[in-house]
Amino acid sequence: MNAFPIRSSRQPEGASLGISFEFFPPKNDTMAANLWASVQRLAPLSPRFVSVTYGAGGSTRERTHQTVKRILDETDLAPAAHLTCVAATKEETDEIIRDYWKMGVRHIVALRGDPVTGLGTKFEAHPQGYQSSADLVAGIKRIGDFEVAVSAYPEKHPDSPSLEVELELLRRKVDAGATRAITQFFFDNDHYFRYLDRVRKAGIKIEIVPGILPVQNFKQAASFAARCGTEVPAWLASRFEGLEEDVDTRRLVAAAVAVEQVYDLLDRGVTEFHFYTMNKADLVFAICHMLGMRTKPNNLAA
Repeated sequence: MNAFPIRSSRQPEGASLGISFEFFPPKNDTMAANLWASVQRLAPLSPRFVSVTYGAGGSTRERTHQTVKRILDETDLAPAAHLTCVAATKEETDEIIRDYWKMGVRHIVALRGDPVTGLGTKFEAHPQGYQSSADLVAGIKRIGDFEVAVSAYPEKHPDSPSLEVELELLRRKVDAGATRAITQFFFDNDHYFRYLDRVRKAGIKIEIVPGILPVQNFKQAASFAARCGTEVPAWLASRFEGLEEDVDTRRLVAAAVAVEQVYDLLDRGVTEFHFYTMNKADLVFAICHMLGMRTKPNNLAA
């Protein structure tokens, strides 16, 4: 695939689409202000949920908790808290799950998590902890009637030996109670559709929501993609060539590329989109506007 095809003249039906956003917890007061500005900007689009990430080894545990609580207390949004198997016993993880239930959270994104030693190193579960994402899903469902989302990897997780192994892991997560999968970001939509075809042929029927990463910074996105095993097509690199110091043009190109991608997905039958916002709202807002989404009044504290 050299690039996305020319879009048809059909306009998207905004009311039939579902969107969700991912944020990460802030490390300081400046980042907290930026996060909340992004939440305020995107909340009136009425996403189905907003997820809040969780650092390796629970390194952002308290900040994740605080961010989720603020979203619950000060907005009408439905937060989905990320939770991993990394560096915690089952008892510690179960306590977090119970705390979320008491807080009013009813949606958790259950993940294995990255190794504490970083991407590319061997994952080792805590000896007294949940040993896999499927194990974690089952543990969450034992504690409360949460909606549980899990991850999916159209281009294969870097640690997996094959896509067949990936499909079997996804099946185990569904059998444990997962009802939605959100994919790793991708730049070639054909990867998503080939993966979706394999999932359906394997008899797995849950929703597979494409994860979209609008390219805020191409160099950073390419580096992240390399660590995640995501292909960066040559045509995409050429779009950003020579724009390292030209921020304004880079923003325009980023918007065009992202809109092309979501339009192509839309024209091929996709109606749910999960956006990795990187706590930056403007580009994501513009994409959603182009999808036909319009703002609605939202009960959001100033």
